[in-house]
Amino acid sequence: MDLVVVLVLCLSCLLLLSLWKQTSERGRLPPGPRPLPIFGNILQLDVKDISKSLSNLSRAYGPVFTLYFGMKPTVVLHGYEAVKEALIDMGEDFAGRGYSPLVERLNKGDVGIVFSNGNIWKKIRRFCLMTLRNFGMGKRSIEDRVQEEARCLVEELRKTNASACDPTFILACAPCNIICSVIFQNRFDYKDPVFLNIMEILNENIKILSSPWIQICNMFPVFLDLFPGSHNKLFKNIAYIKSYILEKTMEHKASLDVSNPRDFIDCFLIKMEQEEHIQEEKLTLGTLAITVLDLFGAGTETTSTTLRYALLLLLKHPEVTAKAQEEIERVIGRHRSPCMQDKSHMPYMDALVHEVQRYIDLLPVNLPHAVTRDIRFRNYLIPKGTTILTSLTSVLHDSKEFSNPEVFDPGHFLDENGNFKKSDYFMAFSAGKRACAGEGLARMELFLFLTTILQKFTLKSVVDPKDIDTTPVVNGFVSVPPPYQLCFIPL
Repeated sequence: MDLVVVLVLCLSCLLLLSLWKQTSERGRLPPGPRPLPIFGNILQLDVKDISKSLSNLSRAYGPVFTLYFGMKPTVVLHGYEAVKEALIDMGEDFAGRGYSPLVERLNKGDVGIVFSNGNIWKKIRRFCLMTLRNFGMGKRSIEDRVQEEARCLVEELRKTNASACDPTFILACAPCNIICSVIFQNRFDYKDPVFLNIMEILNENIKILSSPWIQICNMFPVFLDLFPGSHNKLFKNIAYIKSYILEKTMEHKASLDVSNPRDFIDCFLIKMEQEEHIQEEKLTLGTLAITVLDLFGAGTETTSTTLRYALLLLLKHPEVTAKAQEEIERVIGRHRSPCMQDKSHMPYMDALVHEVQRYIDLLPVNLPHAVTRDIRFRNYLIPKGTTILTSLTSVLHDSKEFSNPEVFDPGHFLDENGNFKKSDYFMAFSAGKRACAGEGLARMELFLFLTTILQKFTLKSVVDPKDIDTTPVVNGFVSVPPPYQLCFIPL
């Protein structure tokens, strides 16, 4: 009986503490639905589609409102004006990375480029950008690598012999090999069992991260310890990739020539040696492993998922495919490899790539930001460290900028004369200080890979295009397209 009394008292104290904390915070933060003690606003959220829930709530509370994910307040920014004001106009103030309990458990105290903060984030980002640039990012040399990989991709697609196939892993191999050539110096054969295993793990991780269960675990991190679930598979997968990265790092360390770095890992090891005397914000092997893991995730799965979604949309809209192939035939022909110089002469293909990214809305609520100091935003006081969610859906699907935002139409990025039309609302790579560091490479890969595929193949659906469903199967962290098959028929 005494134990029951103690438990009741503890629970009562926890509820009172939660109520007091929420009441004191809500007085300073933007308005929002009243949260429940401990559970926050979970009843107002559809964990299968957080982005849709945010859109519904913005109609009641405006473009800036507060939600409680469990006991933690989060300020939501909805609509182009609010997102631009925060990420671009006040970029330094919103340059923090929001807290993620799941990521903290996955990284085990180490940080990489994505979820670090403060000076260590600036240091890692600066190093990554400089090193990637030295190894060809933004230069002709990286374009040569992408063109060569596009040719390898075409050869692999030819091996399907025009029979129905699931393109998931073939499309993932191409962008992953680009990242591998920069990080590990070498690319992999498409049939390499280690390579295929990594591809399968990365694909599985994206599905797990986008599942409703993970959204709940991030709201209530105690679930990560108390209950079984897909998060344990995620931990196992990440541990496997980290061990592989560290194994490769040890191989690099044994043959390191500081005067002739071969790849990203060599450069990182050299930087570590140069900073041996530094005590604070020191780069470690753990930092290297997480940074490489971040580059893998950002450089592989986002691009391969976009490519997979693009082919599904082209199957659904054969008239778009026909226009793109007509332009490719006219500008490039059948035999010359596409190059980035072609893009300025191919407005329709350029618009198509942009429209794919806009329509699929790959990261609906972006990665969480945080304010780096106490700030006043639209007359609200937001304390330092507060997590910020920016709805990219609300920007990419804004009806004021895009006439039919729920319709796939490359015309959204074409003017009345058929020329490519830029849009400030195109934030598929986010915006501001935390915009995707690999944006330039991703743009190049998407244009060259898609153009090369359409140059060499007719895409044939195994079902009637009218019956193709392009609705994402999960829409949490990433919008994941439904599985499908198609035939690559050589032209």
